[in-house]
Amino acid sequence: MKPIRILILAGIAFTAPAISHAQVAGSTVLGVSVAELRDVTLGWSAKRQILGHAVYNDSNERIGSIDDVIVTSDKTVTYAIINAGGFLAVAKHYVAVPVSKLTLVDDRLVLTGATKKVLKASPRFEYAN
Repeated sequence: MKPIRILILAGIAFTAPAISHAQVAGSTVLGVSVAELRDVTLGWSAKRQILGHAVYNDSNERIGSIDDVIVTSDKTVTYAIINAGGFLAVAKHYVAVPVSKLTLVDDRLVLTGATKKVLKASPRFEYAN
């Protein structure tokens, strides 16, 4: 009886690494490989480094904050939704700004040439239903 148990345990030990090697549902890989993980960790986190962070103009004046980012079906980030609302951003006024217009200067997101007045005069962004 003991040799059978040892044989079964050895079989499980040899097949377990092959079974747990990749996260697979059907034929679709759900996670990233170890090699791809490095690229993921070098990217930006929308939650930690973008959303809620202030946006400044080139005169170092705070003109709003990033409330959302728009990702298109081809997986590109196209627009940043900036809240250019009133005091403490209580009165929300969302404006869609192409991400190509934003630059990173001294760890600050900068929208060159913008003012709070210009953003408030811009068309209001509203989400589709």
